[in-house]
Amino acid sequence: MVESYDVGSLPFVGDFEKFIRGARSYPDPGDDSAYFEKVVIKSFMDKLDTGLSVSNYPQFRDMNEMFFTIITGLEKIEGRYFFVEPAGVLKEGLIPEVEALRRNSKILSEKYGRIKLKICITGPHTLSYFFGFRNCKVFEDLARVLAKITASNTFREKNLEVTVVSLDEPLIGTVDDTLIDFGSEGRECLIKALDRIYYEAKSRGAQTVIHLHSTSNTLFWQVENLDIVESHVGDLLYRSPKTKDLLEEYDKFLKVSLCYTDFDKLVHDRVKAELGGENLLEKVADVWRKIRSDELNPVYYLESVEVMEKRLKKALDIFGDRILYAGPECGLRGFPTYECALECLRRAALASHLR
Repeated sequence: MVESYDVGSLPFVGDFEKFIRGARSYPDPGDDSAYFEKVVIKSFMDKLDTGLSVSNYPQFRDMNEMFFTIITGLEKIEGRYFFVEPAGVLKEGLIPEVEALRRNSKILSEKYGRIKLKICITGPHTLSYFFGFRNCKVFEDLARVLAKITASNTFREKNLEVTVVSLDEPLIGTVDDTLIDFGSEGRECLIKALDRIYYEAKSRGAQTVIHLHSTSNTLFWQVENLDIVESHVGDLLYRSPKTKDLLEEYDKFLKVSLCYTDFDKLVHDRVKAELGGENLLEKVADVWRKIRSDELNPVYYLESVEVMEKRLKKALDIFGDRILYAGPECGLRGFPTYECALECLRRAALASHLR
């Protein structure tokens, strides 16, 4: 059996504007804050009910903007951020979703026992793309505030423990970034920035993860305080014969991605397999029309538990005890329905129980 966790995001159901207002005001009293807390707790319980070993806080907000709302010293000019004052954090850097779970941990533990929580934080490389200019100083400033945020949200308490801290870096390896080319100063600055943030998590007893969409840029191997690497299904990381040696050389581990989370791809591939490639776009469009009109249950297009088990077994045969976790490849915010997303998590949790 391999422990399972999710990446974080889910489709939102309800009054999103009220939820956003609540996130900004939480934990101050008020109707918006109460609504925000209610949604977070309910969704987290729904995640726990799927059987995941470790659940990420429910992430409904934009993964970039939710952290910019915590960071101080910023000014936005023509759509780009600049540090105009020393970088800092609001409200001690607390993530409202994490704080809501912390404040309700006794209620949660009475039903589920001691809770293992995963938190995800958008990494400095990805956030740097929202700045008017990018250099080592931006990496350093972002590392300083993200380290504070990590420290404030990584804790071990009687009813709730943060056991996994992930930095989400989807742009590393997926964009051609000369700032972090081999041998560049920027590359060394980013490695140090990541290491600084991870140190705050590791020093508080949490395992550290980097969430990537591609491992073509291999700088992550050099990050000393990084424990676990994850990427998308089919990434070279899971196929290369060199990976096991590198895992042992750098003393790192894997999270195996069990299933695709690009729902457009899932629909496209299933329609092509069942109905053929002729007029494929029209057939796919018709499927989406039926899903949106509730004529068709999108769960039909999810990958099966058996397919997920095969991916995990193949990875276990290759990497053995270098695998610590399994789960979906990415967040589920793009899924057609909330219920479909939960079913995906349930199947991933079941598949991870493979012996």
